[in-house]
Amino acid sequence: MLALQLAVVLVFIFIGVRLGGLGIAFAGATGVIVLGLLGCDVNISTGIPWEVLGIIISVISCVAAMQVAGGLDLLVKISEHLLRKNPKRITFLAPIVTYFMTFLCGTGHVAFATLPVIAEVAKEQHVRPSRPLSIAVVASQVAIAGSPLSAATVAMAAAVEPRGVGYVPLIGVTLVTTFIGCMVGALVASHQGCELDDDPVYKERLARGEITMRGQGEYDIPRYAKRSLIIFGTTLVIVMVYAVAVGSIKNPPLPRTAAIICLMFAAALAIRLFCKIELGKVADQTTFKGGMSAAICILGVAWLGNTFVNSNLDAIKSVGSGVIGHFPWLLAVVLFFASALLYSQGATTATFMPVAAAMGVSGAVMVASFPAVTGLYLLPTYPTTVAAVEMDDTGSTRIGKYVFNHPFILPGCAAVVVSTLLGFAIAPLIF
Repeated sequence: MLALQLAVVLVFIFIGVRLGGLGIAFAGATGVIVLGLLGCDVNISTGIPWEVLGIIISVISCVAAMQVAGGLDLLVKISEHLLRKNPKRITFLAPIVTYFMTFLCGTGHVAFATLPVIAEVAKEQHVRPSRPLSIAVVASQVAIAGSPLSAATVAMAAAVEPRGVGYVPLIGVTLVTTFIGCMVGALVASHQGCELDDDPVYKERLARGEITMRGQGEYDIPRYAKRSLIIFGTTLVIVMVYAVAVGSIKNPPLPRTAAIICLMFAAALAIRLFCKIELGKVADQTTFKGGMSAAICILGVAWLGNTFVNSNLDAIKSVGSGVIGHFPWLLAVVLFFASALLYSQGATTATFMPVAAAMGVSGAVMVASFPAVTGLYLLPTYPTTVAAVEMDDTGSTRIGKYVFNHPFILPGCAAVVVSTLLGFAIAPLIF
């Protein structure tokens, strides 16, 4: 029966991946029905990662409110200024920009706004756009493991706290390891492919007049954009301070997860009141739509995985504990490929990290393996990956006929491998 139930999980994940987008949520929830009929305990309280969903919804709502106020456009304008000031170093500066935008906002969807700028600056300098675009997309995903506001980090903190790993030390380790990993990925990306002027696809498009030079972007920054950015940044600092304080308070007024959710909604309220935005526009923002889609996908696929795991936990522990005990690095391998299928760092963390904890995996190994939940670029179908391909009219950022031969895979794998190896070197010294 265990094998049959596992087969059901894999079949419905495959169906979801084939459908793409919200299809993974629809397929996941349908798979829960089949698991229930096969004897699994379907429990909506433990099966659905409510805390992860709450974090995503609240953070995305606040980011979208900031976007309405112009705060996100201001960030993009600042980013473009940085990139144009040092255009020759764009392959290294682009991932720094997308990394810290994700770090601040807790979602990789904010990278959408910077991809056209990266492509344009690269073209102007005759730098192959696939180089900075590929690592910029990767960095926007890998940064999720280092962001204090991401749903994956909150789910990870809940899994490792009983093993003596604090919230702030967790972020400190993953911030260092993932950032260094992304810079190594940038080094790999900088050597990918031929030079732009030698690319036959680029030459053909240039001859046909399909290459457009748009020049520096024009931004209509609203009056209260800076104010909205200050409100959001101040809230982030408050979240970090409270996260540190809550560990030493016997009966805190709000648990950490509840505090993050409430503070994010409070920040959105402050943006509405002090930046005079129209609330009706919040739901129309690209960040809101992308974040809500991610939340729905997590609901479906995490429910499917948790239903299977919770119903077969003893069997999974007996099989997996010995293997992971002898080869702890296998946890990172599982997380990497699982994230590529589940299309979500939050869903991967919420589904697999509690299982790892139940199998007796140490906190240090779990922290070291955490960056591996960011393998969403492995299949070239994730929204930011697709957007990077579409925004590069030179044709240098393209998917090969064998699917896996695309420019994101080598920088991405380098970033994750280096981040994980650094984690295995650093985490045991701290935890």
